[in-house]
Amino acid sequence: MIKLPYQIILGSQSPRRQALLSGLDIPFQVMVKDTDESYPDDLLPCDVAIYLSRKKSDAFKQELAEHPDWLIITADTLVSIQGVILNKPSNFEEAFHMLSMLSGSKHTVYTGVSIRTAEKHIVFSEETHVYFDTLRADEIQYYLEKYKPFDKAGSYGVQEWIGYIGIRRMEGCYYNVMGLPVNKLYHALKNF
Repeated sequence: MIKLPYQIILGSQSPRRQALLSGLDIPFQVMVKDTDESYPDDLLPCDVAIYLSRKKSDAFKQELAEHPDWLIITADTLVSIQGVILNKPSNFEEAFHMLSMLSGSKHTVYTGVSIRTAEKHIVFSEETHVYFDTLRADEIQYYLEKYKPFDKAGSYGVQEWIGYIGIRRMEGCYYNVMGLPVNKLYHALKNF
């Protein structure tokens, strides 16, 4: 276990990120800032995750100036298939379309992470390749109706039923697909 001379703040309302960070046995508090999640159109998907995690971190500059003992962790996770970014779906139809795109295909999950204090700021990313089996329309419909994954990039949670029955294999960090590459984060904090 690491002990840091900071009060750790997780800048995320995601229950999955909160659970994953709790699993590192590092005490933290949650503080969320409303942040515009737009990004330049010319960025590659891997760069969008970094850009947005940095943007979320920038929202805490005033608080860090007032609290030099704080360390802020922010993250952004996105799903990309053939260069197309799949964000959180806005409705059932969009979620159905996204899962239909992922069905029988390989996609990539990117997470950008920012760690920031008043004095220092580091940013890193993780990518995981996910291979979905072909999903039937009734399987997609069942998942969407029962699990309602409308708060998740790409319209799915790897830790839910769709992950059990639909994901054939992965290359990379499982926890990255959940929203926080905890191994990489732990080592970044240890070296901070």
